[in-house]
Amino acid sequence: MGLATVEQLIEERNEHYLQRLFALLKQESISTMNKGVRECAELLKQVMEECGISSRLIETAGHPVVYGEWIKEENDFTVLIYGHYDVQPPDPIEEWESPPFEPTIRDGRIYCRGVGDNKGQLMAQVLAIKTMLDCYGELPVNVKLVFEGEEENGSPHLAAFVEEHKELLACDLVYTSDGPMHASGIPSVELGVRGILGVELVAHGAKWDHHSGNMGNIAPNPAWMLIDLLKTMRDEKGRVLIEGFYDHIRQPTDYELGLFRKLPFDREELIKQIGYPEFEADAETFYRQLSLEPTFNICGFHSGYGGEGSKTIIPARASVKMDIRLVVDQDPADIFQKFCAHVKKHAPDIEVLHQGEMKPSRTPADLEIISVIVQAVADAYTVEPLLVPGVGGSLPDYVWTQILGVPSVMVPYANADEANHAPNENMSVALFFKGISCTCHVLHRLGEFSQK
Repeated sequence: MGLATVEQLIEERNEHYLQRLFALLKQESISTMNKGVRECAELLKQVMEECGISSRLIETAGHPVVYGEWIKEENDFTVLIYGHYDVQPPDPIEEWESPPFEPTIRDGRIYCRGVGDNKGQLMAQVLAIKTMLDCYGELPVNVKLVFEGEEENGSPHLAAFVEEHKELLACDLVYTSDGPMHASGIPSVELGVRGILGVELVAHGAKWDHHSGNMGNIAPNPAWMLIDLLKTMRDEKGRVLIEGFYDHIRQPTDYELGLFRKLPFDREELIKQIGYPEFEADAETFYRQLSLEPTFNICGFHSGYGGEGSKTIIPARASVKMDIRLVVDQDPADIFQKFCAHVKKHAPDIEVLHQGEMKPSRTPADLEIISVIVQAVADAYTVEPLLVPGVGGSLPDYVWTQILGVPSVMVPYANADEANHAPNENMSVALFFKGISCTCHVLHRLGEFSQK
């Protein structure tokens, strides 16, 4: 069975589907500020029901999950579609060319906060289901949908939700569309993410700031305390010196390494993207460092006076914030314990604060179901997609691979330059419709696979 009827219906409904998306985009849903989140959940539930998906809100200790399902037969192949309806704050407002919550089309792109991350991509899933139901009266497989409202806040309650509802969420595959496509514009099928551990180090000196001349060499400077500690944690080549940090890292298979070597690499384009002319890595080094190796990043250092001119003080307090990206099978809880032990050994007076964590995840690239998804994406885009064993960012993918114990794939629908989390976030109109088409092709191919 081809999908010509589906493609035709998507084209006929272009304007209608855009208006469906715009209604969701206009509803603010900033999870970190608790602004409009429940209202957005209610609206999304209503939209899903209007599209033929049985839906309800399921409460969590935080924002609600919007759950939907279309079940053909209880024992049939089941795909679970994951996404999130919460968005980042729009700040800085003054840098937006149009109001952040008023969807505006310019030069073939929709500009609005959340359009790429993740409302445009999740609506492509919902509208694909409606299209298939309207064309054929049924779906080729069972579909469950989980749209959470806390992804932009680190998904603090998603793991507990999945643990509590394992039976409800039982499935054979999890399918996610989030994040940008590869910079080359070629669609990709992604099989893993790095985890993350957030920590903060706080050092105290005297009880208040002091004149750097009157009390110089007398009052201790907590900024130097942190610098001295950090120097014990990392060598000049970037290798982390915390005992046991590199334990339990799963080595990639030869097949996975081969997939990385096939990925497009344009050094000059990367230099433009990151604004660092001295960047010299080759393709294999770039993808290995980005996807297969942990990081040890300082994302904030605060102490003393940071305003205009000079203020000659010895600060009373200094702090460093770090985000440490982890790869399979590193455990954030284990790494945090080792981090604390290192601090206790070298600078026991420095306080360590836990700022959140997420486990890494990877689905084996050689599973038969992965080739089914690759073929479906190729059908939709008429080009062979990139098969990517792992990406550098972090998503709560581990709740599917480790708690539910099923394969998980990610197929981004948004353009590489979507500017998610930044002003003027956008999504190509053409790619929004292509995302609807791609989901239809995925469901179709899964249906064929399930009949084997």
